[in-house]
Amino acid sequence: MRIIEHLEDGIPVFEALSNEIRVKIINLLLHNHRMNMNDIAVALGLPKSTLTPHIKKLIAAGLVSTDLISETRGTQKVCRLSEDKLIVNITPEIAVQKVYETELDAGQFSDCSILPTCGLSTVEKVIGDGFDDPRFFHLPERFNASVIWFTQGYVEYTVANMVSVTEDPVELQIFVELCSEAPGVISYHPSDINFIINGINLGYWTSPGELFDRKGRYTPQWWFTNFPQYGIMKVLTVNETGTYLDGLFLSPVTIHQLNLKKSPSFTFRLEVPSDAKNVGGLTLFGKKFGDYESGIRIRLLCSNKK
Repeated sequence: MRIIEHLEDGIPVFEALSNEIRVKIINLLLHNHRMNMNDIAVALGLPKSTLTPHIKKLIAAGLVSTDLISETRGTQKVCRLSEDKLIVNITPEIAVQKVYETELDAGQFSDCSILPTCGLSTVEKVIGDGFDDPRFFHLPERFNASVIWFTQGYVEYTVANMVSVTEDPVELQIFVELCSEAPGVISYHPSDINFIINGINLGYWTSPGELFDRKGRYTPQWWFTNFPQYGIMKVLTVNETGTYLDGLFLSPVTIHQLNLKKSPSFTFRLEVPSDAKNVGGLTLFGKKFGDYESGIRIRLLCSNKK
């Protein structure tokens, strides 16, 4: 995922996406994940000499990367997408003097109330002596969990609030990798996952289902093939104009309504409530699990007090 903060910085990306052949290449890689140059050329009905400059253009824009892999037919240049999401910021630039950043792994929650199916796991092993027992969410080992899942309920994280008395918070950004949690193996299983800060519901995202069609980039090899393998990175932004999800308007809640200056900490809750239209569970991927080598990343942007 890449956030383009200034339109000028996005010109190489915009130019790369302005060509129909290059868009078709991206769609092929979205569907197949990895393809060598010969297979892409055949799929598009193009000679390799015509394909090469298009691949170079996508590489220069940071959208595609290549690896050299030895196969029985010799060394192959394999292409894959470098980004799965682009967010372009076209709003006026915020005058920011300080940025406070923190990262929490999936198991570092401070409160929870969940219903099975459920479970937690580190990158080495499942926590507890089985699955679907909410008591395991209270074991000390949970702090090492890099993936958690449950059907209904919530997990809540407490975040240190480092804003000083001379600063005003102007934007809060939260990055989190999510998908649904279905009993059994079900690809289409929508779930309304709510985002709540300091008890204020900012809105929800409907996850389309579990994602297990391939291994996550960082998911351990031993992980069960019938469990979710990766999630979708969601970017929650709260600023002076409202709340946005992946750059799209989500709700009118502003950063001033979150009362971030009144406490040395604030809470971030992920919840699948019992009265949601789609109660399809939640799988949260943390460090070294899923498609991103990170947990819940939180950025608080501040300006000097006026």
